[in-house]
Amino acid sequence: MLSPESLKKIDHEITKYPLEEKQSAVMSALAIAQEEKGWLATETMDFVAKYLDMPSIAVYEVATFYNMYNREPLGAYKLTIWTNLPCALSGGYDAADYLKNKLGIEFNETTADGKFTLKEGECMGACGDAPVLLVNNQRMCSFMSNEAIDNVLEELRK
Repeated sequence: MLSPESLKKIDHEITKYPLEEKQSAVMSALAIAQEEKGWLATETMDFVAKYLDMPSIAVYEVATFYNMYNREPLGAYKLTIWTNLPCALSGGYDAADYLKNKLGIEFNETTADGKFTLKEGECMGACGDAPVLLVNNQRMCSFMSNEAIDNVLEELRK
C-alpha cells in the first residue's frame, strides 16, 4: 500500500514513542501516507491503522478532526484561507471572496483545470499576519492583499 521509503519514515516516527504506544505516531503516519498518495482514501487509512495496531475508527477520527488531512483528491495546490474571527476582522473574508472570484470556485471546490482547491481554515496562530493563506499545508503566506494573492497564484501557475 505504501512505498518502502514511506514505511521507513513511519518506522522512524514510531521510534519516538514507547513500543506499546506506537499509535501515538498516527498523525505523522497519516501525513507521510498523504504525502505519497496525495490524499487519504479509506484503504490508506485502514492500512495505517493496521500498521500501527489500532482500530480504523481511531485513525478516521484523527483524519476527520484536522483540516490538514485530505480525504478526497484535490487540485495540485490546496489553498487554505483563514476566516476565523481574528482573520475575518483583518480581511480574511475579503481575501476569501477575492480568491473565490479569481479562481471561479467556492470553498471545497477544485478549478476545472485541476490546479487549485480552495479550503477554509481555522486559526494558525498568526493573527498579526492576517489575512493568512496556506499552500499545500506547507507554505504560510501572510498579509494577503489582492495583489499578494495575484502574485502567489501567478507563481503557482508557472
